[in-house]
Amino acid sequence: MTETDPLSATFAALADPTRRAILARLSRGEATVTELAEPFDMSMPAISKHLKVLEKAGLIERGREAQWRPCRLQAEPLRQVEGWVEQYRAHWEQRFDRLDAYLRELQSPGEER
Repeated sequence: MTETDPLSATFAALADPTRRAILARLSRGEATVTELAEPFDMSMPAISKHLKVLEKAGLIERGREAQWRPCRLQAEPLRQVEGWVEQYRAHWEQRFDRLDAYLRELQSPGEER
């Protein structure tokens, strides 16, 4: 497997709904692997694989506090995704502005076509 750029690793990690749900849970605060696994009908090794993908992408960090191993959300990769998506905002806003103008034109009374 070749190394991918950080943005590609982030998108690959976000592509799975289980991993997105794990990130959503971690957005509320630290959690153990057991706590993260609770809502899912899958084995602990499967959850661990998901966590490894998230960790490799830099989206989570796993700590060690005695026997407790909390997972924490790391937001920096998400900021990079936001920056990438932001490039396209102007494009979509222009499309919505054109659609809005067209809809107003359709609603204008008395215009013939």
